[in-house]
Amino acid sequence: MKKISFITYGCKLNYSEFSTIKRNLLNVGYKIVGFDYSSQIYIINTCSITHNADNKLLGLIKTIKTNNKKAKIILLGCYPQSLYNKIYIKKIDADDTISSYSSFLKQVYLVLGNNEKFKLHLFLTNQINKQISVSDLTKYTKYNSSVSFDYTRTRSFIKIQDGCDYKCSYCTIPNIRGNSISENIFNIILTIKKLVLLNIKEVVLTGINLGDFINYGIENKKYDFFYLIKIIEKKITTKIRIRISSIEPNLLNYKIINFISKSKLFVPHFHIPLQSGSNEILKKMRRRYNPNIYIQKVNTILNILPYACIGTDVIVGFPGENEYNFLETFNLLKKINISYIHVFKYSDRDNTYSNSMKNKINPNICFQRSQIIRFLSKKKRKIFYLKNNLQIYRVLFEKKNNRYGEIFGFTENYIRVRVNIPFPNNILNTCKLVRLLKIDTHNSYLSELF
Repeated sequence: MKKISFITYGCKLNYSEFSTIKRNLLNVGYKIVGFDYSSQIYIINTCSITHNADNKLLGLIKTIKTNNKKAKIILLGCYPQSLYNKIYIKKIDADDTISSYSSFLKQVYLVLGNNEKFKLHLFLTNQINKQISVSDLTKYTKYNSSVSFDYTRTRSFIKIQDGCDYKCSYCTIPNIRGNSISENIFNIILTIKKLVLLNIKEVVLTGINLGDFINYGIENKKYDFFYLIKIIEKKITTKIRIRISSIEPNLLNYKIINFISKSKLFVPHFHIPLQSGSNEILKKMRRRYNPNIYIQKVNTILNILPYACIGTDVIVGFPGENEYNFLETFNLLKKINISYIHVFKYSDRDNTYSNSMKNKINPNICFQRSQIIRFLSKKKRKIFYLKNNLQIYRVLFEKKNNRYGEIFGFTENYIRVRVNIPFPNNILNTCKLVRLLKIDTHNSYLSELF
């Protein structure tokens, strides 16, 4: 039996997809082991959203080959897709040899794009004989279903949508994921019901542009994201928590917010990308909203759900972002009652409009700005946690520390909770009421069972 090690980078969607790929490998007899240096095959499910992600990949390949010269390395997903889009789109179909790629890829055994990675088990069992297989996703319309599932986990990720029709000037996702395409509603309901039977307590709906979910019915009738969450609420009668991973501000409407406020399944946690608080920069980014719309969405949520968790993404150092533009972003984030911020330094990506823009920002300035936003995020999280002090919440316990008699979990509104009890195994993968008592030094809420 061949031993395979794996690692996956990037978003929740990548983790969901790779969980499906792993199950396919187990079904054909491969043994999955930890990522050490004694495996015969190393599978890397890649991310290519930033230069930093690319650099991590190159470093990992070098480290593997240094420690295990006989290792077979397999690259999957977004990095192969980005290379294909960059320079090999005309050449790759005519030349299947590894020499089509740059010199470091000569160390790689197999290269599969975002479509082909789901057939990895067929490549490894020699049912398909190619070293490079990457297709043009702009011509591809088949949906690859994915769900993460592990008997040791309490939470599962379901991919309900892939690709993106938006053309944000900095984003390479439409190039490496293709056009927006959605899972069948019947399959989503069926998957959630199966996960309930497998004792999964929380499901996270994931996608590239989740709010752009569309299914077509009789006479080409459109069924959108709002319809999807309503039908999930209707068809799933067993108690389970459902979390929405991320949704664009222009696609998060009052109907969705109001529905979640009354839902017995969907939790009050919203992740709404901002990217910039400057209207000038948002226009250059080709985003589909302005700062005032974003503020209105946050205020609408908090008016209906005052204890909701609201997270966001911000990009600093976009080409042309001057000090005034950055202060607009900082002041907007300081003003609104969000709960945490994910900050990213702008990174040039091939085949994007912003790549050719002038007035690129000095990397040192980008670093300084990202540090300022990270510090603000810590303050925002603490304020949000303190707002919830002494509140009683239902916590899904999912991680234990037997040595110290501790168990960890998350509230519906995404507060990390720690409880000290003698036998933490007793409540693992269960939901219990707790009272939040005190924030510890590790950004957890020390709590007591209620």
